[in-house]
Amino acid sequence: MEGELKQKLLSTEKTSSQEEAEELTLVKKVWNESKLMWVVAAPAIFTRFSTFGINVISQAFVGHIGSRELAAFALVFTVLIRFANGILLGMASALSTLCGQAYGAKEYGMMGVYLQRSWIVLFVTALFLLPVFLFTSPILMILGQEESIAQVAGYISLWSIPVMFAFIVSFTCQTFLQSQSKNIIIAFLAAFSIIIHVFLSWLLTIKFKLGLAGAMISTSLAYWIPNIGQLIFVTCGWCPETWKGFSFLAFKDLWPVVKLSLSAGAMLCLELWYNTILVLLTGNMENAEVEIDALSICLNINGWEMMISLGFMAAASVRVANELGKGSAKAAKFSIIVTVLTSLAIGFLLFLFFLFFRERLAYVFTSNKDVAAAVGDLSPLLSFSILLNSVQPVLSGVAIGAGWQSIVAYVNIGCYYIIGIPVGIVLGKVIQWQVKGIWIGMLFGTLIQTIVLTIITYKTDWDKQVTIARNRINRWSKVDSTDQETEPNRSDN
Repeated sequence: MEGELKQKLLSTEKTSSQEEAEELTLVKKVWNESKLMWVVAAPAIFTRFSTFGINVISQAFVGHIGSRELAAFALVFTVLIRFANGILLGMASALSTLCGQAYGAKEYGMMGVYLQRSWIVLFVTALFLLPVFLFTSPILMILGQEESIAQVAGYISLWSIPVMFAFIVSFTCQTFLQSQSKNIIIAFLAAFSIIIHVFLSWLLTIKFKLGLAGAMISTSLAYWIPNIGQLIFVTCGWCPETWKGFSFLAFKDLWPVVKLSLSAGAMLCLELWYNTILVLLTGNMENAEVEIDALSICLNINGWEMMISLGFMAAASVRVANELGKGSAKAAKFSIIVTVLTSLAIGFLLFLFFLFFRERLAYVFTSNKDVAAAVGDLSPLLSFSILLNSVQPVLSGVAIGAGWQSIVAYVNIGCYYIIGIPVGIVLGKVIQWQVKGIWIGMLFGTLIQTIVLTIITYKTDWDKQVTIARNRINRWSKVDSTDQETEPNRSDN
């Protein structure tokens, strides 16, 4: 009996020590995954803050030129640049799937070819967008915009063409480097760019009094300075395994890249344009001036917070793609859990912060009591938006990493445009809840989309996703390796 008792005690101690060891192992796993995640997320968040800051600084200096110029600048950058940004950013996200999975599978030589193919696809897309920038004034006048503002907007849009083409290099090089967790250079160049932008904006706009031309020259340079640095970093020896030089292979097998890019573009465009529709729907509301001022403050705060969410989206896409490329379904699932929970924790803290401060926060942006009160009234909706934004973009990042862009595009159409917007119109205009009703409808659409993406992610057979990733990598690498072998023979002949 005594021996049995001792054996039971020893087995109990052994079980408890195993549990402690498992707990330590889990903590270590979370710690290791968190480090890998933050290597991508932290520079991505900082870079997006810097890029967002470029527009804010430009707008501040343009505001000193005149109110008409400020209105035109806001119109071009809120509608036109956001439109182009959405399309090109979405299409560039296809590169995240391809490079992330290739890097995980150690098919490094393919990544440079993928980058060049993405340049070609995005450049052709930008050429199709070019007429919108060239004919901005007549387009705006046809849509009913005041002629004086439309003329200035047309002038600004011409200066914005270099900004649109800057997106091509920026989005693709960032994705290429993020897939390899080489993000520090991106953040460093972004910080350098915004410092130069402040100085040049002051020099050209205030000191030399070049007006809009000075502000737009500084803005274009602020976008292109990091691009030049990234191109030098990629092509001049700092990525020896993944960049093998320019190749004619970039012009071959473009159709799979085009298809993935189009579905990726549709997916992200539908998300980025969703909030723009919220602003457009509030234009005919009662007391529209106060409502729109309050809404713009809330969306400005939401926009800054969204930079954090987009950083986590980048981290999720890279981590999932890398692990699928490596063939590790368990690691991919674990990275999703860690990234979602980290982003959700930050979102929950911000949710409590904005819910607590309400209209007091509005006085940072305005001294108008009516606008501040309206902001306080909208603060609960802002807080819930921030909470949802802490999860939804991360799940979109998972979809990008796994290559589900076309599936998510259909989900976005259903949740946003078939459910969210109609519900918002009914609540805002039929039931007369005004801007709150529209926003509630939009939030409802986002909530449904988040739930659907959560279910898809949870029910996914990740072992099957590993197989799909492997097949994609093997299929394209065989084509590329065959072409690389035949290329020298052709040159000899």
